Amino acid sequence: MTKSILIIEDDKEMADLTSMLLESEGYQCQICSDGSAAVETVNALSPNLILLDLMLPGKSGLQICKELSAFYTGAILVLTGQDNDISEVALLKAGADDYVLKPMKPHVLIARIESLFRRVTANSEASTDCLSVSGLNIFPNERTVKLDNGELLNLTTAEFDILLLLAQNAGSAVTRDECSKASRGIESDAYDRAIDMRISGLRKKLSNTSVGDAIIVTVRNKGYMLSKT
Repeated sequence: MTKSILIIEDDKEMADLTSMLLESEGYQCQICSDGSAAVETVNALSPNLILLDLMLPGKSGLQICKELSAFYTGAILVLTGQDNDISEVALLKAGADDYVLKPMKPHVLIARIESLFRRVTANSEASTDCLSVSGLNIFPNERTVKLDNGELLNLTTAEFDILLLLAQNAGSAVTRDECSKASRGIESDAYDRAIDMRISGLRKKLSNTSVGDAIIVTVRNKGYMLSKT
């Protein structure tokens, strides 16, 4: 089945070139050039992946990202020219799964997109219909998480993949590199705070539920662990 990508970019030439590149790789692409119409367009099209520019007319990419986190379960790959820790933290908190710096290199963009699709497929194919641990019921094929009381836990794509990895290894430490490969398809480095931010996001969402955030434990000099309760 052909995977669909929505390109949210106001630069027509850039959007058209990106669409041509991705279609040559077998993806089905559509373009939205107005930030104020982006959320409605995503809701209508339900693309498998969103390629989102940060600087848009009508509404910023960051604001769009935040609004999409309320209902969109696909991957969000952000295009940004801001290479600094503050923008990365803001993107991760808003719900982005990964980002590519401008000016983007075509082979890097394709690699990041393939990586996002690959890990989603791998997690679904390698998992059971439901994995239940510590009050969480994880459904890999539907990519949803329900609590024992029936409450649905709203997670970003990256948060889901990390939680699934922790659940599959419940009671054992999972390294930051393993978390990074699960959520981004690449290894982390000493200065990469992406995984820490996603773990923080997971804990915050769990803290507002009956499960609580204490089930995700930091293991000194190793990584993180989902405790069995």
